[in-house]
Amino acid sequence: MLGNPNVGKTSIFNRLTNLLAKTSNFPGTTIDRRIGRVELRAGKTITLVDLPGMYSLEASSPEEEVARDFIAGESEKAPDAVLIVVDGTHLQRTLVVARQALQHGRPTLVAVNMIESARKRGIEIDLTLLSRKIGCPVVGVSARTGEGFDRLKSQLEVVLAGPALPVLLPGCEPESEPTVAGNALAADTDSEACGACRVCPYADGHQWATSLARESTRGALVASDEATDRADRILTHAWFGLVVFAGVMLAAFSLVFYFAQYPMEWLDGAFASLSGWVSSVLPEGDFRSLVTDGIIGGVGGVMIFLPQILILFFMLAILEDSGYLARAVVVVDRWMRRVGLPGQAFVPLLAAHACAIPAIMATKVIENRRDRLVTIMVIPLMTCSARLPVYSMVAAMLFPSQPLMAAGLFAAAYALGMLAAFVVAFLLKLTLLPGEPSPLILDLPPYRAPSIGNALRYAYERGWMFLRDAGTVILLISIAIWVLSTYPKLSDEGFEASLASSNVSVETLSEPELENMRASADQKYAIIGRMGEVVAPVFKPLGFDWKISVGVMTSFAAREVVVSTLSVLYGLGPEPENESSLQQRLASATNDDGTRVFNAATCVSLLVFFVLAMQCLPTQAVTKKETGSWGWAVFQFVYMTLLAYGAAFVAYQAVSSFT
Repeated sequence: MLGNPNVGKTSIFNRLTNLLAKTSNFPGTTIDRRIGRVELRAGKTITLVDLPGMYSLEASSPEEEVARDFIAGESEKAPDAVLIVVDGTHLQRTLVVARQALQHGRPTLVAVNMIESARKRGIEIDLTLLSRKIGCPVVGVSARTGEGFDRLKSQLEVVLAGPALPVLLPGCEPESEPTVAGNALAADTDSEACGACRVCPYADGHQWATSLARESTRGALVASDEATDRADRILTHAWFGLVVFAGVMLAAFSLVFYFAQYPMEWLDGAFASLSGWVSSVLPEGDFRSLVTDGIIGGVGGVMIFLPQILILFFMLAILEDSGYLARAVVVVDRWMRRVGLPGQAFVPLLAAHACAIPAIMATKVIENRRDRLVTIMVIPLMTCSARLPVYSMVAAMLFPSQPLMAAGLFAAAYALGMLAAFVVAFLLKLTLLPGEPSPLILDLPPYRAPSIGNALRYAYERGWMFLRDAGTVILLISIAIWVLSTYPKLSDEGFEASLASSNVSVETLSEPELENMRASADQKYAIIGRMGEVVAPVFKPLGFDWKISVGVMTSFAAREVVVSTLSVLYGLGPEPENESSLQQRLASATNDDGTRVFNAATCVSLLVFFVLAMQCLPTQAVTKKETGSWGWAVFQFVYMTLLAYGAAFVAYQAVSSFT
């Protein structure tokens, strides 16, 4: 199944598969595809592969390349048939990719979606005529109401059971007679009459689609909605549109924190209870410490933030499905162009909020090398899902019972990343990569009521990807951090000697104080304590103690690891009397002088550092691959590290002066 973005392809897929689908990558790529089972009549079941949304199969982007290779059978077994989804309210635009797919000669079925919206807007589509002109079955459906899905399934059976039908192709000129082309569209454009079509490589397809739409449509060719136009005049306004965008984002983040606080408390308490139960079952010793402090403490320290990740992606899916995010592109593009970013960069920058790796790969759609390099250099500054646990940890410690304030901090972190990207792009425009960016051409989808089912599915998929990809790394690093924090062990004689050297009398210490001092001495004597003592002076100006410094160092492999590292390091030692949850453990951590480790200045400094720092080695590898040079990858790492350090230093000093 293939089609343009915003034609309702995902909604059709979900309705056909009843949401019983899985997400996987194309072999050798990071590009997602969804695979589901569709039950037809008489118990027959087929496999449906939902290809990425695209405007062309000319392979100018990674998504288009894998889709073309999949349909052609070059990457794996070719499909038995192709289901093409087009938009009934924008028929001539969405038919272009159908023409390209038909040229591969596969048995084909066309589903005209949003058929009820087309009727409401005065568009009447002659499906019989359209089927005869194209040369394959055409079915009108509505993914929202379910109209036409019984006929769609029956036609799927027909297409799969019978041979491919002849496809009729109008000539280059709209008035010319159709030509029979067997099982695929005729590709002969060598006649003199078609010479003008070679001016644009896509002119053939657009002329064919426009001619076909005019012949098969009565009434308006394109849906026109005055209410949509009026809304766009406000939402895409140069200044008021920015205010709306900021308000929408703040509202979305507020809902994230408001709804996530309860499941986060349940998860936090559940992990704490699990740790307590394991402690009561297992005998005291290193193995119990490994399970409770290393595994449960490390993994649980990150997993408690999963509700916020799920709700955030749910909100983003709602905004995208409603058609608003495309308007946000128009608003932001005006500012992007001023700083040297091309309009085509917005889609990769938006994708980077999930993960920077596929976002960098998606920059292949930007033809101008200068524009592409600028985009690659700033993509890692966007807030990816790996940063969310860090943001959530800081927000929870600063504003534990103030969802609106926490949402404001979250929004500020996102805004800081985007602002930094704009500043860096502008500086690159003035120095290493001078020039003006290419203009943006964007097709705005219609406003529509978002699909709750689609949003839930998207949130589930992103949450599962986070658990699958980050879970293993977090588990392994948590165990490694525990080992490094436990061995070698400090002997009793060594502890007594350390007390004597610090002029501390054991008789003057209470039992809890003695346990705390022993735990601190054990950690400092272990390998990780020695590592921390080495790197601590580097990060001390940012307000980080040696444990946070170690967390920062380990996070260069993967950003989210810092939360599990801190959970392990601050979880080792005696349990506080009145506080047992993992989150409370971090919030109540104190320095040797009794002051809080995570005070306001340190929290803000840590947040700023993680917003701006390059802490993802796989991203560096992809940058090298896409730019063709380690030089750009090294430059990206160096400038982001220096930027993060400098900004965190300023933030720490500024907040410290006011607190």
